[in-house]
Amino acid sequence: MKHFACTLLVSITIALIPSTSRISAALPAPDDAGGIGHNSPTLSQEVSGNQLTFAVTADMRWYSGPGTYDTLQYFRGTCEAIADAGSGLFMVSPGDIDPPADVRWTITQTLGITYTWYPVAGNHEAETAADMDWLRSYDYGLVNPGPSGCPTTTYSFDCQDTHFVMLNEYCDTSGDTVTDGDVTDHLYDWLVDDLNTTTKEHIFVFGHEPAHPQPDADNGRVRHVGYSLDQYPEHRDRFWNLLKQRSVTAYICGHTHNYSAVRIDGVWQLDAGHARGLGDTGARSTFVLIHVDGTVVAYETYRDNYDGGPYVLAHKGILAGIPVYLPLVMNAYSE
Repeated sequence: MKHFACTLLVSITIALIPSTSRISAALPAPDDAGGIGHNSPTLSQEVSGNQLTFAVTADMRWYSGPGTYDTLQYFRGTCEAIADAGSGLFMVSPGDIDPPADVRWTITQTLGITYTWYPVAGNHEAETAADMDWLRSYDYGLVNPGPSGCPTTTYSFDCQDTHFVMLNEYCDTSGDTVTDGDVTDHLYDWLVDDLNTTTKEHIFVFGHEPAHPQPDADNGRVRHVGYSLDQYPEHRDRFWNLLKQRSVTAYICGHTHNYSAVRIDGVWQLDAGHARGLGDTGARSTFVLIHVDGTVVAYETYRDNYDGGPYVLAHKGILAGIPVYLPLVMNAYSE
């Protein structure tokens, strides 16, 4: 039975870092970067203080499912670490999730059969007919359909006071696998209409390819520069300006296998890196938890040790709002 994250009435809180075998407490490394009524299907949730936590994973392709890779050193280890960290209400994976049936299997084995997963098409799904057939037939729940060409693999939805948009960047009028990664006029026009409709306070846009490929935050590895949305700079810049104009909280992507969180011309780009464990030892395996608490949006990035080992809190920061910490308030009144 498929469970849609925000249709249940549940109480959640901001995830804490428990002391477990797959999560090790560590001081966060400093980050270099500084630092909308909608007709959308609404995924309701009974929470205190309008709080929402969700997980992001990407690029775990081939290292999931039953068999050889069903060990803690691969995507299963990522999912178990997410469970240890509190799971969040749902997971979003911005691409290179093939075969998606295997990824879904690992998620259900570790996070439960009712845990909701929102997949996004990546370049490797777009080049594999069986993967796209699976994604087209997947039950995404109550979502707004995408434009002609990709009505099922582009979609949007609301959860609490947050709007989520999932873009298939391989879509155009003639189909959902017809470009090599671009925000075409057709996809852009749909996104304009979608963003113009929402009145939610926070907006997250997801797509597989970064607009501005960045080096890995920890070791500086660079991949896919010139082979991401930046290969079409006019379309990329138009897309980025739209995100800025609509006050999008963050654009969240994958593709490079490198983790980074940077603010570019007023808009955050968060590349979730890869979640394949030992499948790529050139950068640390990664997952991100994003916490929405009223006006404040924060992120926590957990990474392994390059060797499929325990995930530790490696980076954290604020994407929106100004957090107020009770001890600071109390100190101010005591002086």
